[in-house]
Amino acid sequence: MIIVCQKLLKNTKINGITLYPFIFIKNPEDKKNRVLINHEKIHIKQQLELLIIFFYILYIAEYYYHLFKLKNPYQAYKSISFEREAYAMEHDLNYLKKRKFWAFRKFMR
Repeated sequence: MIIVCQKLLKNTKINGITLYPFIFIKNPEDKKNRVLINHEKIHIKQQLELLIIFFYILYIAEYYYHLFKLKNPYQAYKSISFEREAYAMEHDLNYLKKRKFWAFRKFMR
């Protein structure tokens, strides 16, 4: 379910965030942004594969691992395997139809 929530994302650079089972987007026009929505749907699939809670545990652990290593919050975020997969595949609108189980593993560093 896609929800426009400008208040949640108001003072951020984030255009969308997925908190299973919801996709929150900042701007109403982004409902038509197929690339952004595909990116967020990839996160929904990842969350389901890891029974939601393990997704968040691993996401946070990877973030802090990369933050400690890189000393840069943005680079740490971009290094998270879930984000790497979502960014790499967001333009392939058929990706979720052919995506293999736990595909994010091949994006781990």
